Formats: sequence, C-alpha cells, structure tokens
Amino acid sequence: MNGPVVVGVDGSPSSLDAVAAAAHEARLRGVGLRVVHAFLWPVLHVPLGPSPMGPPEGGLRNMADKLVAQAVEHARGAEAGIEVEGEVVVGEPLTVLEARSRSASLVVVGSRGLGGFTGLLLGSTAVHLSAHSHCPVLVVRGRPDPTGHVLLGVDGSAAGEAAVGFAFAEASARGAALVALHTWNNWTGPVSGGPAEPLPLVYDVDMLRDEEDRVAAEALSGWQAKYPDVTVHRQLVQGGARQALIEASGSAQLLVVGARGRGGFSGLLLGSVSQAALHHAHCPVAVVRASGADRKG
Repeated sequence: MNGPVVVGVDGSPSSLDAVAAAAHEARLRGVGLRVVHAFLWPVLHVPLGPSPMGPPEGGLRNMADKLVAQAVEHARGAEAGIEVEGEVVVGEPLTVLEARSRSASLVVVGSRGLGGFTGLLLGSTAVHLSAHSHCPVLVVRGRPDPTGHVLLGVDGSAAGEAAVGFAFAEASARGAALVALHTWNNWTGPVSGGPAEPLPLVYDVDMLRDEEDRVAAEALSGWQAKYPDVTVHRQLVQGGARQALIEASGSAQLLVVGARGRGGFSGLLLGSVSQAALHHAHCPVAVVRASGADRKG
C-alpha cells in the first residue's frame, strides 16, 4: 500500500517519540506523513473556545491546533524533505486511528499516552490498534535510538506470512540484517483435530527439531528470493516464544510479530506472543495482521 504513514499524537513525550519514528518510516517508504490528533471534547459537549476571562489564544480547540502544529514541526525537524500534514479529527482516539488505518501504509503510536494510568505498561490505544488496524502498527517503545538488526518472530503459519514480508521490507529499507527467530519445544507439533486424533505421547526430539527448522526455512525461502539484499540469520530456540523474543529484542532495532500465529484460540484478535512483545520488548514493535482469507476468527 502506498498510503501515508499515520501517527497519533496527544502531546505526551511518548507521542513525540512516535512522531520522529513515523517521520523516519515515511522517508524510508517515500510517502507522506499525516499527524493526527483525535479531538474528543466536542463529543462531550465541552466548551471549545477561549474563556471570556482568558487570552484569545486559549481554549481547547486552539490547544489542539497548537499540539498538531508542534508535532508537524517536530516531524520536519526529524526528517528533512518529507511531506507532512496535520489534522485535528473529532472523535475518540481508537475510532479515529482505526478509521485512518484503512488508507494508511503504517500507523505509528507511542507505547503510553496522556490518558494512561501510572501502573500500566502499555496504553489502550496501542493494544486496540494492534488488534484492529487495517494496516501494520508500529508501537514505539523500549530503549532510545535502538540500533542493530530487524528481529522477526516466525512460526510458519499462514497468518504470520504478512509479518514475514513486512520484516523483509523493513530490513531492506533500513539496510539491516534480519534475524528470524523460531521457537520449539516438546509440545510443538501438529495440532490435534479432535478426540479422534489424539496427539502422540512420545516425541523423537531430534526429528521434531529438524521438522521445526524446516518449517522456519520454508516460511522464509520465498521472501529471501524477493529480497536478495537482505542478510538472513535463522535462529532455532528451544523454549517459549514470548521470553525468547523479548530477550532477543535487546539487540534489535525493530521487532516484527504477527497479530496471531500458530496455536492461538480462534476468538482472539491479538495473540499472547504479540501482547507480551508489546508490553515488554526492548525496542519498537511492529504488529502485522494477516489479510483476507489468511485471517481466522
């Protein structure tokens, strides 16, 4: 998709970090950047103009316009030469950004906003968008100015193929290596189709490891041919995917995961691995949902 990169802003330091990251993504893609502020107050029927006793530049609407103008200038300062537009949209943030994601190539948000409670690790906007956005979502979190490779969580599922393609494209655009991490354990293997198809009670561990290595290799092979400039390092790790990806993110500039993968419950829109990454990764996280027939549930 050649739509703009969209970034949500609310005046928080986290959203300004997101603006800088979004400007960088827009330059990499050669597309414009749209800075969006969701203006909730009109929906709540709150007075928007300046107070009769205050300065004429006061009031909630003027504040919203200034917030967006400052974010636009921040974006232009972060990446010279990109086309940047700003808009104040009436509505609540979740609805506004989900609607904008229909025509965007990427939506970028900070990990926390002004509406978050102190004890929360991740804001509700980031979680909601990762589960419902119509395009990939980049959540800016972790250590400042991360460097290193692009890290991909790969499980070989059809739902994860979009994440694989996104990771290759990001690695190519950034001139970075791609580390594709695939985890396995004694419970990894074919899923039972029901009571008539019970799982085997004994596994050949070496055979299982080799099979999982094959699954990871097949998930990457077609994309390696499409992006010959990307150096790929395949890692096979025995253990849980959540902990492995979080630990590996400490040396990555970006972690890419699918919204849901192999083993997920059909009613969930966002899997446990992607949720854990959003809450605990040491670098920005891109969540890529499957499209069309690849989605289940």
